[in-house]
Amino acid sequence: MSLPDKVLERLFKRLSATYGSEFINKWDKLPISDVKTAWAHELAAFADNLTVIGWALENLPERCLNAIEFKKLCRQAPKPLIALEDYSKASAVIVDAEIAEMVKAVVNQTDTNDSKRDYKAWAKKLKARHDACEKLEIFQIRSYKVALGITEKY
Repeated sequence: MSLPDKVLERLFKRLSATYGSEFINKWDKLPISDVKTAWAHELAAFADNLTVIGWALENLPERCLNAIEFKKLCRQAPKPLIALEDYSKASAVIVDAEIAEMVKAVVNQTDTNDSKRDYKAWAKKLKARHDACEKLEIFQIRSYKVALGITEKY
């Protein structure tokens, strides 16, 4: 797959506007069609994911880049996050039951050397943090509530 001409034109326009004569004069002894062909070749891997080129344009360094440096900058673009909606969600009942089973397994462990250990201390600490208005993730809140037997109506 090749980088579309429209994208390449927009890229050169943006880099020319950003770096001015430093970018424009960089290629003055070469046919511009050869320069654009080289850039298109270097950036061809991003033809199906133009967002990385857009990211690179938004994160340009102060000094003018050549095609290889721009390609390296594109590779630094963060990977897109997968939306959680793409995964099927377990029902709250199933999640609560699994958490309760995990808590029971921990509480029911008999360790003669550690019989006074509070196996729900982690849940109590989370609850205290939540009660103190610290922002917790939803799974942390649900986990401590299930572990401590705090029920909610869904």
